[in-house]
Amino acid sequence: MVKIAVCGAAGRMGGRIISAISETEGAVVSGALERLGHPMVGQDAGFNAGLGAIGVTISDDLTAVVQGCDVLIDFTTPKVSLKNLEVCGLNKKSIVIGSTGFTPEERALAAELAKDIPVVLAPNMSVGVNVCFKVLADVAKILGDDFDVEIVEAHHKMKKDSPSGTAVRMGEVVAEALGRDYNKVANFHREGICGERTKDEIGMQTIRGGDIVGEHTVYFIGMGERIEITHRAHTRDMFSRGSVRAAKWVVSQKPGLYDMQDVLGLR
Repeated sequence: MVKIAVCGAAGRMGGRIISAISETEGAVVSGALERLGHPMVGQDAGFNAGLGAIGVTISDDLTAVVQGCDVLIDFTTPKVSLKNLEVCGLNKKSIVIGSTGFTPEERALAAELAKDIPVVLAPNMSVGVNVCFKVLADVAKILGDDFDVEIVEAHHKMKKDSPSGTAVRMGEVVAEALGRDYNKVANFHREGICGERTKDEIGMQTIRGGDIVGEHTVYFIGMGERIEITHRAHTRDMFSRGSVRAAKWVVSQKPGLYDMQDVLGLR
């Protein structure tokens, strides 16, 4: 039985993850973590998940929660995730990180900390999205430089980072397949007389509004034709189920930094 603790247990995503763990054979909720001073600290974690009492109290003691689990699932922010990763490393516990908005420097720090424990860090835990990553690489290699690439993503109005971590990863996958450096060719802003589109750039456009869970479309645009590859998320449940799948997988891996491509055997 894999003992899984959940960070951000009182949030919307935390509740869905706890629910997913309860529905997964071979997994059990062993701990629930929230920030110091959160009003739900001390309450049963099952209530936020719509499960009723499950006998796991929401705690603000990171070390105690980590020591009582095999793996911690974290959907918070990069700074919080890195702190949690460091504590997991000190206690030799695995961690699954679904936070988005990591800078290149923060990702490098995560890779350094992952030398001591197995870590899954992925901007999107959806099985479908990760299949899209694989398909995008294949399509980009086949089409080569003859097609322009544009990426458009849409999310709810409460999302804090832009573009989404998933859109960034899509851009990185395509750029790598085309032999380009994403950080040099990504174009996030066009306004006024901005000149003709360059051959190598990858456009990154963002939409925010309402309660959109997540939509991503990659356009491969040629002369007289285009290919559109789209993924639409209807609920957050696919992210929670994917994170639990990753948690069960990572506990038996060697130390290192992994992503959902590794979890799903797509490499």
